[in-house]
Amino acid sequence: MEQKELKKRKKLICELMEDPLYVPMKEKELAMFLQVKPEERDDLKIVLNELLAENKIQISKRGKYTKGSRNMLTGTFIGNSRGFGFVELDGKAENPTLEDIFIPEEKINGAMHQDKVEIELLRKPQGKQRQEGQIVRIIERGFHQIVGSYQAGRNYGFVIPDNQKIAEDIFIPIECSKGAMDGHKVVVEITEYGKKGRKPEGKIVEIIGHINDPGVDILSIVRGYELPVEFPEKVMHQAERVPMEISEADQEGRMDLRDWQMVTIDGEDAKDLDDAVSLTVEGDVYVLGVHIADVSNYVQENSALDKEALTRGTSVYLVDRVIPMLPHRLSNGICSLNAGEDRLAMSCIMRISRNGEVMDHQIVESVIHVDRRMSYTVVREILEEEATEYRQEYQELVPMFERMHELSRILRGRRKQRGSIDFDLPEAKIILDNYGKPTKIKPYEANAATKLIEDFMLIANETVAAHIFWQELPFLYRVHEVPDADKIEGLAAMLQNFGYHLKGAKGEIHPKEIQKLLAGLEGRPEENLITRLTLRSMKQAKYATECLGHFGLACKEYCHFTSPIRRYPDLQIHRILKDEIRGRLNDKKIAHYEAILDGVAQQCSKLERRADEAERETEKLKKAEYMEDKIGECFEGVISGVTGWGLYVELPNTVEGLVHISKIEGDYFIYDAAHYELVGQATGKKYCLGETVTVQVDQVDTILKTIDFVLAQ
Repeated sequence: MEQKELKKRKKLICELMEDPLYVPMKEKELAMFLQVKPEERDDLKIVLNELLAENKIQISKRGKYTKGSRNMLTGTFIGNSRGFGFVELDGKAENPTLEDIFIPEEKINGAMHQDKVEIELLRKPQGKQRQEGQIVRIIERGFHQIVGSYQAGRNYGFVIPDNQKIAEDIFIPIECSKGAMDGHKVVVEITEYGKKGRKPEGKIVEIIGHINDPGVDILSIVRGYELPVEFPEKVMHQAERVPMEISEADQEGRMDLRDWQMVTIDGEDAKDLDDAVSLTVEGDVYVLGVHIADVSNYVQENSALDKEALTRGTSVYLVDRVIPMLPHRLSNGICSLNAGEDRLAMSCIMRISRNGEVMDHQIVESVIHVDRRMSYTVVREILEEEATEYRQEYQELVPMFERMHELSRILRGRRKQRGSIDFDLPEAKIILDNYGKPTKIKPYEANAATKLIEDFMLIANETVAAHIFWQELPFLYRVHEVPDADKIEGLAAMLQNFGYHLKGAKGEIHPKEIQKLLAGLEGRPEENLITRLTLRSMKQAKYATECLGHFGLACKEYCHFTSPIRRYPDLQIHRILKDEIRGRLNDKKIAHYEAILDGVAQQCSKLERRADEAERETEKLKKAEYMEDKIGECFEGVISGVTGWGLYVELPNTVEGLVHISKIEGDYFIYDAAHYELVGQATGKKYCLGETVTVQVDQVDTILKTIDFVLAQ
């Protein structure tokens, strides 16, 4: 039967079964009803089988055919460069156990990465584990503009998307190329999304620059993630009207803390200083002050500044630049707690016992005056090196730093006692030259000074969250839910290969068990690897209006209060606290917050993920660029991942690359998924997670941001 006739017959059968007068029939009865000739019976069988596979019809135990109960679902299409894709179902945020639906290439029906789609589940083929589906309708397009590299032809061109999840190149008619040249990074607006056998079509709306021009690589990532760089004119005008000094009226009704000894402690290159700390001792009690920039005094709710801040959600810290949530006039100016200047703050003042318990607290609007701006490097030297010259230079502050160090250890010890997990992974510090080329990559490790600030910010965040929770007021919590049992079971199985046992892995696990595991790994070669694998088995932290607890910190109430310059949730929390302090949280205000906070939580969680992804992409890019001129060189590293396609090896400087299975010589290697290792079929030679190996840089692709190694002989 010809394809045209086949489609016609399928349509006829579907229409028949839609008829309310249709009575279920067996295949023989259907053949008679449809007047199918004996020689066409095999064709009818083909048609019926196809309709069954598409779930458009179903068959009873007695062999009677009826209309299919089409299982329609909606979700977001996640593309793959190899043509197929997955649909992440709606509701996965609330129910993480929902499995993504695999969409074969021939069932995509014109969908592109990030499209909102409606899918129909297909019958699961025998022996296949994953549920498959087909896209039946594109509800909403995910991308209207795409960033990519332009390839010029004689009368047309193509844009190859930077995003590897977009499988199709974009066809550009010559009159829509805007004069782009071969190798230009461009922004293309899609005018036609294409269909089977025809590529999407678009027009170039912006030429970012040539791929080899300094800064263009990062700017392409910025455009690709649709990160807003320039502030709208209305926002800038509003920022310009903000005074650069605090007035008498601003100080009215605030607690005056300007005579308290206090400092900021940040990285040397930090410009937006949103937290200051103070500490005194009264008998056996520490009086810790965490003083946070009062951004809400300058960014009023529903103002142009506020709407733009919510649109951005967070500042984004890329390798070579910061994309701020607020204009620099605020973030680096009046809101920044610069030393020697009076500033408005929200202060959380806690009285803490010698065992680290917060006995009581005050949350107040304050006026502060920071004495000195300190860096992590200087404070670390003061705390860890007796003979440092900094002890003389900052002698009036040294006693306070020593008390702070003492309290920091007490707070950290108390958190450890209750089971708080410390995922202490080294972050990459990438140093660039004036042309944006990476010259050095090193792990950025925590020290006594960074831990001190972390401990003080954590206790302030916990105290503020508990303060509101017990009053049962609307709020924005930072939550980290208990991990899924199947993820923990998978982690436990992997750990057994290393000789570690995870207690409680088959039921609900306590964070203390994970903490014990990580503590036992300290200093071992597999420490970073197992820490990463453990982190991957956790759920992602997010913002929520319901206090669901923080698994990683092993605490019941937690929020983000300490960074309103760079995080919108903190700014929102300051507004709620102010209304509570001033007695303005009446029924009307409570109803207002209850109406808006769910939306704020979802938006900020989503924007935080976008920022994290953009930051990771820029790091991957610069790491690839750094290794580009090291082809042929050998390095020692640790096997950080084992898959069916090869070994991932991580170097001490955090750079990771792949040794493809086809390039492992000496045997034919098979992936043992149960033990996370590659095993030589003839020799029995094994490559396992955590094993130290020497690799040679084989090739680097800065477009794909990938690094390939081979095992050194």
